Amino acid sequence: MAMPLARSLAAAGSLRGLAFRMLAATAAIGGLGLTGCQVDVGGQTLPSAYYLQDDIQYFPAGPEFKLSKEAAAQKAYKKEMAEQDAGGPYMP
Repeated sequence: MAMPLARSLAAAGSLRGLAFRMLAATAAIGGLGLTGCQVDVGGQTLPSAYYLQDDIQYFPAGPEFKLSKEAAAQKAYKKEMAEQDAGGPYMP
């Protein structure tokens, strides 16, 4: 009777091992399905299958010199100060 008991315990252990492996494989496949995969489409690396629902933000190119208004204001101020010092026209 010892031999059939040992076989039944071994079979139960292998069933637990099989169940554990099946559970681990299901979790791994489910995890990959939930996280998404990167794909390469038209030279772009896209993060997941939901990129089509993403709102694309477009920022137009601005001026090369970011402080053009400030530089123009300083230039006008210097010109105005030079005209006041020279006795030129003064407009308050």
